[in-house]
Amino acid sequence: MARNFVNLNINPCKMCMPMGAAIAFKGIEKAILMMHGSQGCSTYIRRHMATHYNEPVDIASSSLTEQGTVYGGENNLKKGLKNTIELYNPKVIGVVTTCLAETIGEDIDRLVTEFVKEENLGDVTFVPVSTPGYGGTEFEGYYLSLRKMVERLASEGSNEKVNIIAGNLTPGDIRRIKDILESFSISYNLLPDISETLDAPYSKDYQKLPEGGTTIEDIESMGGAKATIELGVLVDDNISPGKFLEDEFGVPLYRAPLPTGLANVDKFISLLSEITGEKPNLKLTQARGRMLDAMVDSHKYNAQGRAAIFGQPELVYAIATLCLENGIFPALLATGAKTSKLEELLKKGFGLGVEDTLIIDDTDFETIRDYVNKLDVNILIGHSDGNFITEKDGIPLVRIGFPIHDRMGAQRRVYVGYDGSVNFLDKITNTLLERKHSSYREDMYDKYFAG
Repeated sequence: MARNFVNLNINPCKMCMPMGAAIAFKGIEKAILMMHGSQGCSTYIRRHMATHYNEPVDIASSSLTEQGTVYGGENNLKKGLKNTIELYNPKVIGVVTTCLAETIGEDIDRLVTEFVKEENLGDVTFVPVSTPGYGGTEFEGYYLSLRKMVERLASEGSNEKVNIIAGNLTPGDIRRIKDILESFSISYNLLPDISETLDAPYSKDYQKLPEGGTTIEDIESMGGAKATIELGVLVDDNISPGKFLEDEFGVPLYRAPLPTGLANVDKFISLLSEITGEKPNLKLTQARGRMLDAMVDSHKYNAQGRAAIFGQPELVYAIATLCLENGIFPALLATGAKTSKLEELLKKGFGLGVEDTLIIDDTDFETIRDYVNKLDVNILIGHSDGNFITEKDGIPLVRIGFPIHDRMGAQRRVYVGYDGSVNFLDKITNTLLERKHSSYREDMYDKYFAG
């Protein structure tokens, strides 16, 4: 798209790297995040996470001021870490940088190493991660943080566990993945596990650090596991936790898409079968049969769909495959991250089916809206930030991904597995039907009478 300005984004289709890091660390038992930067960064992230997950989200900040920005923020960071330990008594502290800290050249590894030596702290694990907001998106921040956890904690050994590296999914999704794993009677390490920490049951007493999450012991044992399944086919090797475990400890790595859509769920189930030697149980087999039946039922309606799908790359890929295998044409795939693999993978999997699909990365919503109208899109699939296109152009939005601020229950939604995929497909189909029945008389009048 031609622009009148250079280096200008309007409503970028992405969150920053520290946002992804914050979500990743919330999946670790008794962990808290310390952001080295100005206080506004932690407020921005807490606000987004609290309204999406409907849970309290505490994030510490080194609260850099003008003095710290000019002369270095070392003192702010060390005071902040001492206060955080005193107030929260955490087992793990993720220390991440922001745009400001990176721009003034703060060496987060050195600062954390010095702090640990000075305070003689042996019972708190620190995981420093360099996450400049301008260095990527929440997608890169999420996987890089998981990799740094594994680099810091995983050790050599031997056990019969299977490592599952989860994508950025909902707590409801994580619970469903655990159900599937338990149906195979697998002993596993799930990293991260946000199923309880970001969707906790009601409790009268407020807990600063909620129960649940992946334990340090689980991460330590990942180096001796029999295999790793990483839910991420677009993750670069340099930020891949599974790739590190393979290179460092020889743990075989299997990569799979997020398990949404028939082919993607099949891939995940077949990998579990291959690794464990067990067949899926009757419950899973029946769920697959019901999904096939639902696809047959709804295919004739879905053929009318021309979708614009946007969000983080792994989710866009999973939704695109669900649409393609159900007759919905993905006219536009858009992500704020930079990725060249998306088009390659779709063409490899669906061949000529995506020849006319427009795929754009590192983009913003002004660009997306322009193409939505040019490509005659009739349904939007993505997070809440695309809602303004609905408001301006009347094209319905089916919400999925992060963030979802304008609907309740985002943390409970399930999109993975056969049943989660069917429920999501039904929502897409019903949205297409609702749009058709609300406008067909006007469309017929315009087409055949008014001319």
